Order: sequence, then structure tokens, then C-alpha cells
Amino acid sequence: MAYASRVRVGTLVPLAKDNADSSNGSVSTIPIFEGSNVVGRNHLVIADKRISRKHLSLHASPDGSIEVVVEGPNPIIVRSEGQRRKVCAQEKAKITHDDVLELIPGDYFVKYMDMAAEHKSSAPIGSSGLKKGKRHSEEDSAAVKRNRQIMEDEALARTLQKMKPANWILHKPPLPISFGTHHSKAMLLVYPQGIRVVVHTANMIHVDWNNKSQGLWMQDFPWKDAKDINKKVPFENDLVDYLSALKWPEFRVNLPVVGDVNINASFFRRFDYSSAMVRLIGSVPGYHAGPSIKKWGHMKLRSVLEECTFEKQFCKSPLIYQFSSLGSLDEKWMSEFTYSLSAGKSDDGSPLGIGKPLIVWPTVEDVRCSIEGYAAGSCIPSPQKNVEKDFLRKYWTRWKADHVGRCRAMPHIKTFTRYNGQNIAWFLLTSSNLSKAAWGALQKNNTQLMIRSYELGVLFLPQTLKSIPQFSCTEKNRSSLDGLALGKTIKTKLVTLCWKGDEESEPFTKTVRLPVPYQLPPQPYGPEDVPWSWDRRYTKKDVYGSVWPRHG
Repeated sequence: MAYASRVRVGTLVPLAKDNADSSNGSVSTIPIFEGSNVVGRNHLVIADKRISRKHLSLHASPDGSIEVVVEGPNPIIVRSEGQRRKVCAQEKAKITHDDVLELIPGDYFVKYMDMAAEHKSSAPIGSSGLKKGKRHSEEDSAAVKRNRQIMEDEALARTLQKMKPANWILHKPPLPISFGTHHSKAMLLVYPQGIRVVVHTANMIHVDWNNKSQGLWMQDFPWKDAKDINKKVPFENDLVDYLSALKWPEFRVNLPVVGDVNINASFFRRFDYSSAMVRLIGSVPGYHAGPSIKKWGHMKLRSVLEECTFEKQFCKSPLIYQFSSLGSLDEKWMSEFTYSLSAGKSDDGSPLGIGKPLIVWPTVEDVRCSIEGYAAGSCIPSPQKNVEKDFLRKYWTRWKADHVGRCRAMPHIKTFTRYNGQNIAWFLLTSSNLSKAAWGALQKNNTQLMIRSYELGVLFLPQTLKSIPQFSCTEKNRSSLDGLALGKTIKTKLVTLCWKGDEESEPFTKTVRLPVPYQLPPQPYGPEDVPWSWDRRYTKKDVYGSVWPRHG
């Protein structure tokens, strides 16, 4: 209550949580008072040792301007009027309304809002962001974390509502189970000719699109003919089911060609997805039982694979799990997950059998020598307690991507696949990391699947097709039978970029070269290799001469 008699001049409002692949590291809304203020580790949901307890001191003037001094050993970034300036230990900087601070470069974004701009959106004095001393230890409780998360989300929503363009609608999907996130990354772009569906792995930030290895899939689909309006295919049903779960507010818009329409989940049934080259594999939070248990998460992937027939070469062939954040796992759940990913039949009708999983994960040396140095590790946000479990040692393999020139671009992409040599049985590009929150965990004697987060991915499968779809929303469309013999069906064969087979040997087979970014088969860790975990200390300097955590 010592702050009650002080004059409040503004607020540091969180613009984004630290790395969308982790629930750790969110910043509180921080009230700023006239005179001296301190920003530090107490303002994070979960302590990150890169943030000092007294990370910054801020001296606020009555006019709302602030002088910032970096008290901790690690630098910050000040973003003002389109410029980005690094401020190191004991250096000073001035900030005013609308300036952004990165408390660690690339992490923990807060925007300074002075009182004149805040109006009634300020956080109450004495909020959980002001907890000090012994009370800091209480933040390990789930209730406190949840309350703080709600406060941050509400502050962020208020800020974005004020900043957004007039024709934007912002929506926060329901998160009924604690510590879930909306982690899917997708776009639905409506054109006069049809719709473009995009599923990708990058967050909408500069560093993700420029410095990481990412994945993106897209396909265009035309409007349905009137006679086909009631025809439905699995891709359509999966998409509409996922969009329905988001519960976004319906809105009305005038579109070329079709006029005034209500944009809701059902609107997306107006497009013809019969040419879809993938299946959608989504996750939505909840306790799924009965028929719903097979609609989401790893049980959805299991149910789709169970319907598929694969070449006999994939019997008991290995599995790859490649992702950028590792949850707290146990051997029981790993077996459950592997069972789902091993589903399917060979072409003689027998089960494919359980495949041996391998995890592709960067080593400490990979991160140290990456194009970002140790900074890349902030987007591979797995703690030592998750990474260094004894049972995981047998799974570790190297991130090697020489064939696509991506060795030094650390992976934010997430992929799961089953392979034999350079041949691919199936390939999943997804937002899902390897965690129970993303994929779900079976409960109640395997009659219920509990999922915390929203996720979305696309599954590539070998298919038998009448033609290879060529429809485009933005280009002149080519013949759908281009290069094919009339009246013939074709099969697709999935291979890596390194496949060296003869495409001419099977005349009615279309070879699809998937840009799998890592080498197959992957190289097991050597005796000197250590899997990256972001909360360990690394004293060997990276390519920029920095250690981890950074010290300016």
C-alpha cells in the first residue's frame, strides 16, 4: 500500500507473451508512478533468470516521460518512432507514450501508455504485478498464475482494441482448461474466385519469418457450384468443426460476387474442397469423450491413419518427432502417442506395427553457432527438467539441414513423419509441439482425451486421384488434367528432396517431393552432444561473443 499516496503517470502494458510456444515468461501489467519505479523478475509469471530482480529502474516525470536505467547485466531494446536501440547495463534511455521495451532482446514486449492515453483501462493499484519479497514465492501456485494470466489478457485486449484498425475484429477463443493457449497459425483469405487456406508455423513477428526454419502450406479452392452446395468432404468438415470451436462473433460483410454474407463457421462450407491434397489435424481444448474422442489431437491422427493403406516398406519403419518446445512427458504418454502415430495398414492388410520414434532437436552447439547465436534459444523454450529426463536419451538426433541450407536457422517448424530411407509414408506439418497440452492425454481408462490448447496441422498422405488440382485464386488456371492421360487415375508417392529414384518408372504415379528440412535418416547424438535447454548457463561464447544468459 506504499504506492497509494503516489501519483500514477502511466502503465507498461504487455504486447505479447514471451514466445508463443511456451506459457512461461508472460509479463504483468506494470503501473508506473511519479518518481522511482523498479521493473524486474517479480513482474513475470514464472521467473526467468535472464531478468534480474532489479532489471530496470524507471524515473517518471510529472509530464509522463520516463528515464530508464538498465540495472541488470542483460541489455534491453527500446523501440521508439520506428527505431530500435540496444541499451546495455548502466546505460540510460528516455521513453514516452507508445514506445516499446523488449526486456530481453526479442522477448517480453511491453508498451508504455501514459495516463492521458489509458483513460479507464489502467490496472488497479496493488495488483499482482506489485508483489514483492516473500510474496514472490506464492506465484508458484496455479491460482495466482491463472489470475495473473487473466489480468494480462484483459489488459492486452484493451490495448489492442484501441490500437486496431477500424475494420479489424479481435477475438479471444475460449480456453476452458488452465494454461492452454490458442497456438494455431493459419489464414483464410477470401478472393472473388475462391478461398486460399494457409497453415503455417511462424508467429507474426519479424524474427520468426526471417531467422528461423519454418513451414507453410497453402491451397486454393473455388466456390461451390449451386448443385454441389450440400456436398461435403472430410477436409471441409474438419475445417468447419475447428472454426466452430473458436466461437468467434459472427459479423456481416459485403463480398464481391456473393454480396452481403454472414461470416461464421458455416460460411466456409460455400467452397469446394474436393481437391484437397491434405487432411486437417486439429486440437481444441476440452475433455473429449464418445465420438468426439477421435476428432482432435493424436486420436484424430490415429483415426485418419487407421483408414489408410501404405506400402509394405513402411512396416515397423521409424517415426520422426521434430518440434521447438518439449513438454513435461513420461514414458506412458510417449507410448500412447507412438501408438497413434504407428497406426495404419500395409497393402497386404496387416498392421504397420509400432515404429521407433526419433526426436530431431538442436544441440547446445547448434544454437551457439546459429545465425542468431544463443538468442535463437529463446524460441526453443524447453527447461532442463523437461529435456534432461533419462528416458529421453535414446530418442535424441541432430538437427542437420545442409541439403536445404538451414543448418544455422534454428527450427521453429514442427513436423511429424514416418519414413523409410528417402520415402515418406505420411508427413504432418503442424503448430503442435511435443506436449500433452497440444496433442491430448487419454484419461478414464482411455475413454476421454484431455487437451488444453488449440493447434492446427496438415497431413500429407499418398492418394489416388483423378487429376492433380491446379485451381488458383490469383492466377489463370491451368487444365486439371495437365500432363495426364485422359481417363486414367494416378497415385501420389511422397519422397524427400534427396530421393534419387526414377520418376519415369511408374507412369501413372505422381512423385511429390516434400521439402523435409532435416536429413533422413537423422544422425544420433554423439557423446559430446547436449540437447538445448533454455534455462541452463552456457559460458562458451556464441558467434556474437555472448554467453547465456546474456550479460550485455
